[in-house]
Amino acid sequence: MPGTDDRETPPRGAIIGLTGGIASGKSLAAECFAALGIPVIDTDQISRELVEPGQACSSAIRAHFGADVFQPDGRLDRQALRWRILADPADRSALEAIMHPAIRERARDRAERAAQDAPYVIVVVPLLAEPAVWPAYRDWLDGVITVTAPPDSRRERLLVRPGIDEEQADRLIALQTDDRARLAISDYRLDNVSDRAALRQAVAELDRRLRQTPRAR
Repeated sequence: MPGTDDRETPPRGAIIGLTGGIASGKSLAAECFAALGIPVIDTDQISRELVEPGQACSSAIRAHFGADVFQPDGRLDRQALRWRILADPADRSALEAIMHPAIRERARDRAERAAQDAPYVIVVVPLLAEPAVWPAYRDWLDGVITVTAPPDSRRERLLVRPGIDEEQADRLIALQTDDRARLAISDYRLDNVSDRAALRQAVAELDRRLRQTPRAR
């Protein structure tokens, strides 16, 4: 047919989800992949972009939660919002309904564009294994990596973060699904049980495997 492009669509690099419990070492693993030249799409970063003043998600959060979860300069007060969603499961569900679709759309767009010129792309999705999240990612991810770490180590890391006390640390860990659910959807596992050098080495070994995986279409 005139005007029809019959050329075959070139293959793209695989899009790999990276998940793990809070404070398991996802950020460090992502930094290791980035240091190896792999594009990393961080959904936490996307979520921060989406709640900047004037963004649609910021307006929707204000409409649902009120001005109490915002600072005087109009920026989101993350600690105040964290307390709200820890105290009320309905508020947590409302926040997820506001944020998750927008995060997913932006993450997929960036990942698909980056995958045109890379052997593979990492998309960091902390809550990937949650029942309300996984179905929306399952059809466009080519694989999943889970980072695991002992619960005591995760708790210690949380307690050094600004604004998180022992009660919040325990509740944040308890709110998330466990590693069994994460590993059930995973193709690869990174155990963060030693030091940073050990995790970097594990990422380097996995990187070599992933570079040998046939490119997706």
